[in-house]
Amino acid sequence: MTQSTNVTVTHPKGETEQPIIVGLDIGTTKIAAIAGRKNEYGKLEILGFGRANSNGVQHGQVLNIDQTIKAIQQALDNCINSNPDLEINEVYVGVAGHHIKSLQTRGDMVRQDPEIEIKHSEIEQLIENQRKTFIPAGDQIIDVIPQDFHVDNLNDIKDPVGYNGVKVGANFHIITGDKNAIRNINRAVERSGLKTKDLVLQPLASSSAVMSEIDMEAGVAILDIGGGTSDLAVFYEGTLRHTAVIPFGGENITSDIRMGLGVLKTQAEAMKVQFGSALSNEAKANAYITIPGLKGMPAKEISVRNLANIIQARMGEILDFVTYHLKQIGMDHRQLNGGIILTGGGAQLTHLIQLTEYTTGLNARIGFPTEHLAANHIDELRKPMYSTCIGLILKGYSDYENKRKDFDQNFLNVKVPEVLKKHDTGTTQNEEAHANNTTTVDTKKRKGLNSVWDKFKESMIDLFKEEGDTEIK
Repeated sequence: MTQSTNVTVTHPKGETEQPIIVGLDIGTTKIAAIAGRKNEYGKLEILGFGRANSNGVQHGQVLNIDQTIKAIQQALDNCINSNPDLEINEVYVGVAGHHIKSLQTRGDMVRQDPEIEIKHSEIEQLIENQRKTFIPAGDQIIDVIPQDFHVDNLNDIKDPVGYNGVKVGANFHIITGDKNAIRNINRAVERSGLKTKDLVLQPLASSSAVMSEIDMEAGVAILDIGGGTSDLAVFYEGTLRHTAVIPFGGENITSDIRMGLGVLKTQAEAMKVQFGSALSNEAKANAYITIPGLKGMPAKEISVRNLANIIQARMGEILDFVTYHLKQIGMDHRQLNGGIILTGGGAQLTHLIQLTEYTTGLNARIGFPTEHLAANHIDELRKPMYSTCIGLILKGYSDYENKRKDFDQNFLNVKVPEVLKKHDTGTTQNEEAHANNTTTVDTKKRKGLNSVWDKFKESMIDLFKEEGDTEIK
């Protein structure tokens, strides 16, 4: 989200005060709001952070709007409490759920003048044309992502800007979602007093937070294990090749534990976090967890090995889906040299890396959202569960920087009439403006955020320090 500040953009080589972007992750188990701004080194400085337990969301879909609004407002209040100088009006929102689908298309456009170099505006028009693609009734297009371009007979072009040709085209990955599900997200956000700047597919947001350009080039699969769903994104040779939403997540594991062991949901979640393992062979066979009895009933002994069996069965099912999708697109260890990056709250399960490597045959590692963060971020944001939210901020900056490129190009292409260039009396106002090359971007006023960083970081320690895991005896 571009905050309400006065941002001055200096062209062509002046310094730029970066806008503040806010990501809002509406998840099944939590709602997180994070505000960030890039520093002079291109790293994200976190200026505000708030979270709240999520109610009203199941499997990534907003089902109860009123409960979701309350959770969003609580997360926003916590974010603003961490930094009272913030003023939040617009947010980038993550979207996921069973309703998300994707399809591959190919589009071409005949150019008006093949002798002129291809401009960025033509590529934008080519992408926009794909939004007219026929999709099933009740769905709407969320995003259109070009994979590789072609100009006349030249194929596999990463960026066609600057080429000459009669025809330009590309292969596209189009992401769609259910209109009602998307409408519910927008309603919840708007009724919370915010504007949705853009909807971003959660696995794409998570991917941008945890992987580098080297990962994209090597070929990598990102698996974001959330509360209600697990989201998959596959990259190869620098482009997105596949996305999928797997209809199982951490909540399913908790539910399996609750039903399989006959315990309460809170007890099941606590056991999963404290004693859970994704590999039953690694769990101690003679270790037990004592659960207090309800209303005078005797305490219950839970085998750690049985707990691990339940977790492994469900996690194995999720990883089987991953293997299936990779086979569908013909990707294996020969293409995905970067292996699988596990992120999201469910990625913190003990021995999950080993189970992933055993099931998929690919190398695996945990993806932490610290790749693009400035060094002075709070430790809480190192957790994989915040990958989506930080990725949403990066998406906002990608949009902002693309608009700046367009602005720069249009600025440099402006032709000043000869009659305005000079007068006998000296320099005109047009020349003075061109010499300064300063344009004011209309955003809201920001109150001295540079001076409040230390205060914000201290308040974060008190407001968002994780409570210790509840001990189960």
